[in-house]
Amino acid sequence: MRSMTCRRLRIALLVLALPLVAGACAAPVGAVRVDAQIVQRELTGNVLNTGELSRSTRNVLFFHGLSERFDEDSEAALDTMRKNIVAGLTGRDVFPAAAELSFFHAEASGKRSYYLAAAVYAWIFLFPDGGASLPDPLDPRLRMAADLYNRGIALGLASPDKTVMEMRAGTYELPWGELDVAFDKDRLRWASRDLIDFVPIAELKVSGLQVRIRRPGIGAALAAGMVPITEDQQVRDIIAPRIKVSATALMRIDDARKQLEGSRMRATLDLYPESETETVVIAGRTVPLEQEPTAALAWGLQESPVWERELKGFFGSVFQVGAKNQLVSLTPPRFGQIPVVFVHGTASSAGRWAEMINVLQADPAIRDHYDFWAFSYNSGSPIAYSAMILRDALTNAVRLLDPEGKDPGLKQMVVVGHSQGGLLTKMTAVHTGSRLYDAAFKKPIDQLNVSEETRDLVRKALFVEPLPFVKRVIFISTPHRGSFLAARDFVRSLLQRLVSTPARLVKGTAELLANREAFAAQGGNRLPTAVDNMSPRNPFVKTLSGIPIDSGVDAHSIIAVKGDGPVETGDDGVVKYESAHIEGVKSELVVRWEHSVQSQPEAIMEVRRILLQNVGAK
Repeated sequence: MRSMTCRRLRIALLVLALPLVAGACAAPVGAVRVDAQIVQRELTGNVLNTGELSRSTRNVLFFHGLSERFDEDSEAALDTMRKNIVAGLTGRDVFPAAAELSFFHAEASGKRSYYLAAAVYAWIFLFPDGGASLPDPLDPRLRMAADLYNRGIALGLASPDKTVMEMRAGTYELPWGELDVAFDKDRLRWASRDLIDFVPIAELKVSGLQVRIRRPGIGAALAAGMVPITEDQQVRDIIAPRIKVSATALMRIDDARKQLEGSRMRATLDLYPESETETVVIAGRTVPLEQEPTAALAWGLQESPVWERELKGFFGSVFQVGAKNQLVSLTPPRFGQIPVVFVHGTASSAGRWAEMINVLQADPAIRDHYDFWAFSYNSGSPIAYSAMILRDALTNAVRLLDPEGKDPGLKQMVVVGHSQGGLLTKMTAVHTGSRLYDAAFKKPIDQLNVSEETRDLVRKALFVEPLPFVKRVIFISTPHRGSFLAARDFVRSLLQRLVSTPARLVKGTAELLANREAFAAQGGNRLPTAVDNMSPRNPFVKTLSGIPIDSGVDAHSIIAVKGDGPVETGDDGVVKYESAHIEGVKSELVVRWEHSVQSQPEAIMEVRRILLQNVGAK
């Protein structure tokens, strides 16, 4: 009996010991092979891109014995860390960690004072006081610290509803005291505008553009709106009223490490529009500013009525809203800069140039020589009328911006036109004599029974001289000999019923129709629309195609051809190659694409090449 009891006891002890033995056999430390991307994410992840603390910051918590305390009471752990810094008990590694821990707690608690604390710690790491050594440029914490600083000031100085960053002087709470921020309100001035509504670009997801340009650096990248300083600002410039300005906010904290020892800190807030500078000097170092022009451009287009105007600008009163003829600059015009004017096509808008403008503006070699303008117009109007509006707009802009004629850049203008816009572009660079008029009328203009106002309108539209300041033109998918789509009678018939006459032409139309006997051809009871003008059989386009570009203007062609068949018999779905091709151009590039080729990389790079060649750059 006793023997059986002992046996049972031994079995029970063995059963109890098995887990201990098994545990002793398992290695407490080890490594297993996994996908390298998993390891990379573990090593490079941080609070900004994963929502979790980085490996380097967790290491610092461990070294300072604060891992558990931070989990239990984050604010107490951060207070201890700051006291250790002030007491000189820490090394440099603590600053990026303190920045990330502060940001992590700000995200969890919603306390914006910790966003500002993150910015302070990051600044100390990036720009140490006095002669302290700089961080190793290959240290990955350098970029993390810059991003924490950038986001820290954007969120720490955010409006109560957190939709915009506030650019103003004020006193802000810190976890250990207060931060006095100085700001010069004159920094809000941008040409004849005041900048407002500073949206952090880090919160903007861009769509519709293939390229997103980011210039990594220091500062909070912003997309700013603007308001006129005075009501008559358009009298003095042509800046687009709804454009969003790419700008960067920078909060300078001089002697930040020393200031950290007290309960009150001082900083200075600065604002830098992208058009003014790309770098700043901090503690004797030239540092790039964080800039994201693509997002600012996309944000401006998102809030603009430009897309709504595409069809409205073609059909006019069918939609109860006409498109406004408008020439605008995307930045304040700069002395000596050459304007590049983009002219959109039929049922289109200036927004269709976004991809090209996005890429070209990001290129310093282009940006240092050129300003970008855009012309919008009612693309259903007669082409000669729209071209007249373009010429008037360009002439008035040059007169407005350079009344004394001293700006050399304004004398070297480049005009780029897509589709119908290419025909408008051509009419800035030709001497027509009476040819266009003779194609429309068989009576001399002085014998028309119309008012002098209408006579002057006809003369300005059909008797064209090249603009003296236009020196280069670029045609993209331009129907010089018309579009085969416009040749289809049912298409023209439908659109003729829908396209309305611009108000400025209503009176003149009635007067001209009363002179039907003066018409060179029977035109019915209306003036031709742009679609009529682009029919290969139309006298206007047939005559214009035979007029050469003025000898003082260099011309270039970019022609789209679909598929991989012979170029000479190809088309882009709207315009045949034989219509887009003209003799006498300085260059011609064929791109295998459809009609809207202006957003394709080959077309953009060709425009870039032409612009660089224009200023003698390589």
